[in-house]
Amino acid sequence: MIDLIVFAIAFVASYFGVGYFRHWGEQREFLAIPNERSSHSVPVPHGGGVVIVLICLLAYIGISIYLPGTFSWGYFSGAVLIALVSFLDDLYSIPFPWRLLVHSIAAILVILDVDTLHGITMLGHISLGNFGYVMTFIWIVWMVNSYNFMDGIDGLAGLQAVIAGVGWLVLSYLLGMPAMFLFSGVIAFASFGFLIHNWSPAKIFMGDVGSAFLGFTFASLPMIARTIVIRFPDLLPIAAVLFVWFFLFDSVVTLLRRAFRGEKVWQAHREHLFQRLVSSGLSHRQVTLFYGALALVLCTIILLSIEFRDDIEVAILPVVIILTSLLMVVLAKRGVLA
Repeated sequence: MIDLIVFAIAFVASYFGVGYFRHWGEQREFLAIPNERSSHSVPVPHGGGVVIVLICLLAYIGISIYLPGTFSWGYFSGAVLIALVSFLDDLYSIPFPWRLLVHSIAAILVILDVDTLHGITMLGHISLGNFGYVMTFIWIVWMVNSYNFMDGIDGLAGLQAVIAGVGWLVLSYLLGMPAMFLFSGVIAFASFGFLIHNWSPAKIFMGDVGSAFLGFTFASLPMIARTIVIRFPDLLPIAAVLFVWFFLFDSVVTLLRRAFRGEKVWQAHREHLFQRLVSSGLSHRQVTLFYGALALVLCTIILLSIEFRDDIEVAILPVVIILTSLLMVVLAKRGVLA
């Protein structure tokens, strides 16, 4: 019963909190002004993701008190740093090297506290050894920025957060992690409260403070969960990647395409696959629902695979290939890959 109460509080606090922040942003002219790289045409309040941050971090403290021994100081302090520098970036536009430095410090704090991704279970067991430190650092820093990159059209980042949050909620239930179950639910329901305001046409944007925080959180969850999970700890990295697979795929493909063309990959642009789909004539809502549907199907298959096969092995690979191929077919038909 307590879980339903916690989730309801997270949703209500987010819905009304974002609504208040939206009106505050309009009054203070805290607005995202359209430019040549924007996907919106009128000024819209931004930074609404700060409400998600506050709800999640306060809930994390409460859950850690309710279930002792589950608090990660590395995650919490890293999340605070990420949220602070990102909110300042929303306000004043912080140069990327300084933001990257904070992202790196946050990743190191997680590694110092809860260690690294030790191994991966997929087509057998792969032990990462000392390379796990490098891979974990890259994984966290990339996820912070990848999620931020993908927050470019109405509803996309919010819907992905809801789906991935629910995915972690169900995974935590299956693997017997009550603290992670509660925290994942808070992430999902707080994101849902925000999503109602952010659905196309968006009345408020998440801002870097929300997208960077969510990217950092989803990147940190497999390491945090590893410290409390009892069975199948090496399933966690694969689940973590696949819960946000299409965000990762889009950001990596876009980065490689721009790098091969000799462009400055750190500069803002409108070359992401989802942005090009919008440019091809699809609406924000259509693209968001398409990405959301792909993510939902993949998350469902992952969870079914864990529940009924006790492993993520060959069963999941065909699904990943099929769904990714479906995305590529749609992109090709819309002329996005040209």
